[in-house]
Amino acid sequence: MVDEGPHGYGIILLSFLTAYVLAVLPLPQWALWARPEWVALTLIYWTIALPHRVGMVTGLLLGVGLDVLEGAVLGQNAFALVVVALLSLMLYQRLRVYSLSQQAGVVFVLIGVNQLVCQWVQNLEGAGARSLLFLLPAFSSALLWPVVLHVLRGLRRYYRVS
Repeated sequence: MVDEGPHGYGIILLSFLTAYVLAVLPLPQWALWARPEWVALTLIYWTIALPHRVGMVTGLLLGVGLDVLEGAVLGQNAFALVVVALLSLMLYQRLRVYSLSQQAGVVFVLIGVNQLVCQWVQNLEGAGARSLLFLLPAFSSALLWPVVLHVLRGLRRYYRVS
């Protein structure tokens, strides 16, 4: 018998809560610029893995929560994560068949778009960065993509989230 219920929403929610904790975890001053975008990485994974369950509405809700958590302008992360979710939804069939290095390259671009949108909003309020260091999280997120992919895929398979 096929399980048709809402199986696995708890695992998805737990992974996003873990991403929130990692997003605000204190880091040394030298590492703050390169903090990976954990919420965006988790959103990209679940959008690729389960596009019928996780998408733009999830990105909007996660973004508003991240705005509140970080004290950012309300809508900054929401807009950025909706754009990332939209691009992930458009590319999920291709991303599934890409090699791990190709996926990391696409994740670099997606997180870069996320950072550019956030930077654009911060520039509108006069608080933007003066250099390209704001793109460092895209690089560190791309480097961590294989780890995030394997951990979340392992959880999804172990708990049979579909």
